[in-house]
Amino acid sequence: MLDEDNKLSVEESSLSPKVSENSEEKTTDQQEQEQKQEPQAEVQESKADVQESKTEVEEPKAEVQESKSEVQEPKVVSNVAVDEIESKIAESAENHEDVDGDVVDYEGKSLEELVAELGRLVKEGQVQSINNNVNKIKNIFNLKFGKLLKEEKEKFLAEGGNVIDFQYNNPIKSTYNSILYDFKIKRNEYYSNQEDRLKVNLENKLEVIEELKHLIDNAEGATMYKMFKDIQSKWVNIGPIPRAKYNDTWRTYHHHVERFYDLLHLSNDLRDLDFKHNLEEKLKLVVRAEELVKLEDVNEAFKELQVLHKLWKEDVGPVAREHREEVWERFSEATKKVHDNRHDFFKDMRSKFEGNIDKKLEVVSAIEAIDTSKNKTRSDWQKSINEIEALRNKFFSIGQVPRAKSDQIWAKFKEATRKFNVEKNIFFKEVKKDHFENLNKKKLLIEKAVSLKDSEEWDSTTEVMKKIQSDWKKIGHVPRKYSDKLWKEFKDACNHYFDRLHKNQDAGNQEQVEVLIKKKEILTEIKEALTSEEEITLDNLNDFVKDWRELGRVPHEMRHVEVKFNKLLDKIVDQSDLEKQEVEMIKFENLVNSYLDQKDYRKLDSEQLFIRKKIDETVREIQQLENNIGFISNVSEDNPLVKNVRNQIDGYKEKLEIWKTKLNYLKQLES
Repeated sequence: MLDEDNKLSVEESSLSPKVSENSEEKTTDQQEQEQKQEPQAEVQESKADVQESKTEVEEPKAEVQESKSEVQEPKVVSNVAVDEIESKIAESAENHEDVDGDVVDYEGKSLEELVAELGRLVKEGQVQSINNNVNKIKNIFNLKFGKLLKEEKEKFLAEGGNVIDFQYNNPIKSTYNSILYDFKIKRNEYYSNQEDRLKVNLENKLEVIEELKHLIDNAEGATMYKMFKDIQSKWVNIGPIPRAKYNDTWRTYHHHVERFYDLLHLSNDLRDLDFKHNLEEKLKLVVRAEELVKLEDVNEAFKELQVLHKLWKEDVGPVAREHREEVWERFSEATKKVHDNRHDFFKDMRSKFEGNIDKKLEVVSAIEAIDTSKNKTRSDWQKSINEIEALRNKFFSIGQVPRAKSDQIWAKFKEATRKFNVEKNIFFKEVKKDHFENLNKKKLLIEKAVSLKDSEEWDSTTEVMKKIQSDWKKIGHVPRKYSDKLWKEFKDACNHYFDRLHKNQDAGNQEQVEVLIKKKEILTEIKEALTSEEEITLDNLNDFVKDWRELGRVPHEMRHVEVKFNKLLDKIVDQSDLEKQEVEMIKFENLVNSYLDQKDYRKLDSEQLFIRKKIDETVREIQQLENNIGFISNVSEDNPLVKNVRNQIDGYKEKLEIWKTKLNYLKQLES
């Protein structure tokens, strides 16, 4: 019985299709050319710019036509599906060592990180396992560096440079080029050595075939089966050969394997056991191939079908002649159905791709129709950016278009978004300019706040600090990278000052509480004087006012004691013979002095305006009354009406005198 571990590499020659392999072995230059023809990867610009990408789909390779094999077989089944599978297997036979490692997502890495990763791969990895990752790093590096180069060029031109003078050198690009050069050298050496290995392996397999032919022609019953197993083991372990020689070499080998089994008449039991085992294994492959027909993922089904065919050819030996055609026809039929499913899928996809052309062009038109001429603020532009982003996502969600139209549609899309980005960048350059102007303004406010933070001129400095804070709020945004640092400096300076102010006020508040207690004592003293039989003189009144003023301010919420004090002064005037004008001036001087103590010059100015207004009103009243008397003729002065008018005039003149005295007092303070 054949042992499965020996991996008997034989196939049903009578039913195997004949595939012509006209392809030559890949040289390094050809491989590089193929890489250049690969579909372009998605292109993504920065967050500020609208992101762009482009994808293309690779359709199934053309069907491989049959050609005559060197070995004549009993029956040939023409099946283009099998031909395509055989072609794929022949290709993989040469390149089976080129297994790519896990593909890493490099999108989020910086240029420095990409170069570091590229260096690590080239230094530590094997050429055949790092090729995909190297190509992905190349694509992403070129996109990112191209974007950086574009930004540097725009910056150079914005500063007044001439485009023909623009040069940009970056050490990271030199390092990248050097590592990539090392990779190409390493890759060229690998493929050069691989060609030699493939040729040597071919020679070794041809030698094995000769050994097998010699065994058949010089068979000795006692040892021939063991020698056959040794030959099989040699065949399996030799390794890959050039793809152009794969199918013919395999068929020749397979032909002589069948000759050997036909010769093995001396041990029919052993041969039948082998045939039975191989039939079981091939039926498993047939069942799995038939299951693949129902698999929705046609590409995955096609890939697995290639594996099944390789197992059929290289791992599973022949079966009895009466089963060969039936088993092969089932396997071939399943292969054809998987092949047809895949081609139907791509045919349907091509139809959908045609329909996607108009859909994508509609999106491009929508992008072109966006009017940015009325965008005046960041908010306006953000709305437009969101619209573009939504259209961009719609563009890419539509799907692919036929390869022939891909470049044209991509160019239209890119031009539409480029126009938008140019207009957007112009606006944000102006915004950036404004931000730097705001930066300078805020730096000046910080300098001013820092210079005042230790001031002890509490009243005046507090007003200035409040104005600085108000101005800060009005200035607007600064570049984000400076924002937090500036705010911390400004906040620290303001907090330092106001913490000191509050600490001072807390101490002052305690003093004011003590002042309040003493002023309440004065109020009690005045009340007692009013109820006593002793007359309150002008000197007594001056003493009360002087003591009251010298005590200073009370807490703001207790300012009602000032009202009580003034009411008591009015009561003194009412109950005594003191001159009203003198008492009024004492009260006025007390009020003005309290403003001076508080350094509340705004209230002083308001008081002066009020007095001037009262003077004007009083003068007009006097003039009006005097005019009224002029209209009265032939009436004596004793007339009650005349007396009343005269009394009113005298009262207004008395008030006028007081107002003028107050105004003169304020003027003296200014001199």
